[in-house]
Amino acid sequence: MMFSTFERLLAFRYLRSSKQEGFVSVIAWFSFIGIALGVATLIIVMSVMNGFRQELLERIIGMNGHVDITAIDRPFDDFDTVATKVRAVSGVVHAYPEVNRQAMLLYQGQARGIEVHGMRVDDLMKRDFIRQNITAGSLDQLGIFDDDGVKTETIAIGQSLARILGLRVGDRVSLMSPQGTSSAFGTLPRQKSFLISAIFKAGVHQYDSAVIFMPLESAQSFFRMGDGVTNLEVYVDDPDQVGKITYNIHNTLGDNFHLLNWQNSNNSLFQAVEVERNVMFIILTLIILIAAFNILSSLIMLVKDKTRDIAILRTMGASQKSMMRIFFLTGSTLGIVGTALGVTLGLAFALNIESIRQFLQSLTGANLFNEEIYFLTQLPCKINSLDVIITVSVALILTFLSTIYPSWRAARLDPVEALRQ
Repeated sequence: MMFSTFERLLAFRYLRSSKQEGFVSVIAWFSFIGIALGVATLIIVMSVMNGFRQELLERIIGMNGHVDITAIDRPFDDFDTVATKVRAVSGVVHAYPEVNRQAMLLYQGQARGIEVHGMRVDDLMKRDFIRQNITAGSLDQLGIFDDDGVKTETIAIGQSLARILGLRVGDRVSLMSPQGTSSAFGTLPRQKSFLISAIFKAGVHQYDSAVIFMPLESAQSFFRMGDGVTNLEVYVDDPDQVGKITYNIHNTLGDNFHLLNWQNSNNSLFQAVEVERNVMFIILTLIILIAAFNILSSLIMLVKDKTRDIAILRTMGASQKSMMRIFFLTGSTLGIVGTALGVTLGLAFALNIESIRQFLQSLTGANLFNEEIYFLTQLPCKINSLDVIITVSVALILTFLSTIYPSWRAARLDPVEALRQ
């Protein structure tokens, strides 16, 4: 084994405090706590940042698709033919025609700007992100119905929008189009009544408060699109390879279409998240570095305090390498045990972070995670095993490095000079 029984017993003895070395032991305890807190904090923050990126990616893609295709300088009325060509491209899973327009929602004197997504009901039902997050009503009731000669058109709205305006399933709202109707009295706003058939929760406040879905036919009629659409939404099997697939789609369709993938449209957002993640890693690593310096200082003081003991052990036959291993093991034990405790605390906190937030929020009465600021309705967290391994490695490397100089100093101590003093 690397360490003998004698070296282990002596190293662990030095970890236990006595009256003479009480101050040294206090510094060692602070080092131990500092490493544990630094490792735990780093794991928690990295997990939250990973969770933010994953949640944003899933929810943004879940609402908007991976690739957006629009026609250049012409009505997009051959969308079915184009969709068939796009689906034949390797890596493409779905291609949905859509009408995407802005409108004003009116209800009992309240007005709200919204984004209308007109889709075929069958296509909307295939989008699990929406279908699995219906909180009231049903998408089965989305469509155009003839009730005793009266045509009824239904829509689905976001949960935050419903809460803000006090809407429920079965209520009627009016939509006003920005494209008015020309008349003898000038341009009049075009307005139409719709029935709410479903309420969904996307989990992103921006979408839950400003997005509605309606049948494609209703959107084409309301915005006077004729038989055309505004764009095709394309979903691919691997979002990280969307750039290559976008290039293949462009080669298939030619230059008459404009293609925009999720990486281009949200590049600044995800770059900001990645930069913040890297900066937080560097800053929080300083906590571990400070704790490592505490280990360094405590070991230097311990070596100075144990000068006589070292001299006696050397005269009894202990080698320089043995003395070096003793103090290396003393400092490394603090780092290893502190890192293990930090990993345990960090993983436990990260796995229950939303429950902890809810508890602290109910205890203090403060809003600790405003969904209007962070775009998400709950605190996300995703534990990445690679991040945990890197954190543990950094903590252990800094700890081991901090023990080298004190251990070398103890090994280089001259026993004759030490006993004389």
